[in-house]
Amino acid sequence: MALRACGLIIYRRLQAGSPSKVDDNIEYLLLQTSYGTHHWTPPKGHVDPGEDDLQTALRETQEEAGLNSSQFTLIEGFKKELQYTVRSKPKTVIYWLAEMNDCNTEIKLSDEHQAFRWLKLEEACKCAEYKEIQAALRAVHQFLCSKA
Repeated sequence: MALRACGLIIYRRLQAGSPSKVDDNIEYLLLQTSYGTHHWTPPKGHVDPGEDDLQTALRETQEEAGLNSSQFTLIEGFKKELQYTVRSKPKTVIYWLAEMNDCNTEIKLSDEHQAFRWLKLEEACKCAEYKEIQAALRAVHQFLCSKA
């Protein structure tokens, strides 16, 4: 049976309402795990029994980054499903997109993570070593540029 996880790709605008290019104005939140290879990903986690996918994404974001749903806005029209293999088992991860309401909101990490960074697209892709996460970040960026 495939593992299933859900999360949010969270971004912030450095200058609200700024006419500057999206490239110069957007940073993505990545968390560094405190276990394994200490990889960097957006907040995500496994679906608990009785939860739907979006509930999981919201709960995991609260648990891992200390952000509750009043601190960000879900962005309509973006949902990305990733499929890859972890320890010889298939895994599906579903991400929604969210924009921080206040770019200075404090991030409060759980024990599962040891660091966080706000990064522009290219820096985020370098940190997120897995090609699936890189592709998801690029898809988000393209989506945001198309709306600009």
